[in-house]
Amino acid sequence: MRSGTALDAETVLAATEDVLRRYGPEKATVLDVARALGVSHASVYRHFPSKAALREAVTRRWLSRSHGNLAAVAADTRFAAPERLRAWLTALFASKRAVTSEDPELFATYRVLAAEHSSAVADHIADLIEQLRVIIADGVSSGDFTSADPAATARAVFDATIGYHHPVHAAQWQAPGTDAALEAVCTLLIDGLRPR
Repeated sequence: MRSGTALDAETVLAATEDVLRRYGPEKATVLDVARALGVSHASVYRHFPSKAALREAVTRRWLSRSHGNLAAVAADTRFAAPERLRAWLTALFASKRAVTSEDPELFATYRVLAAEHSSAVADHIADLIEQLRVIIADGVSSGDFTSADPAATARAVFDATIGYHHPVHAAQWQAPGTDAALEAVCTLLIDGLRPR
């Protein structure tokens, strides 16, 4: 870190990502982060009270950054709910596939961190399901969808597409035909939500 530059939480988080990428979650320490920043470990602890708090913050940051475009898709009422639902599910899959292929070391690290910090993951999933609920509720309001409980339907849609967003399925995301398979699932879900 340059002399005279104030250390902030975002700088610490960025350095932590680099350290995790280099050493992995098992070996990376707060001291490694401090060394990378050229500060004392006490300086890092001023922003994050523990190694666990730092790792949870990194997990939340990564989840938010890697899925930041989804909220905009869910809220884009220029498109009817069926098109929005398809676009959202496709965007979720694209973001998951991108993070696994563009930075596999960091993705592997985040799989470990996500398992450690289940509250960060639970909050992330709740946010994603809320985005789906908004799309489905909009579809119910417009008459494009039918659902007595948009929140429960959103959870069901999320669960039905788990093969396209849960990290345990990442090895299959590059397989030929995966995009077509997701498209077929989207069509099935959308047709199933339409009024009879």
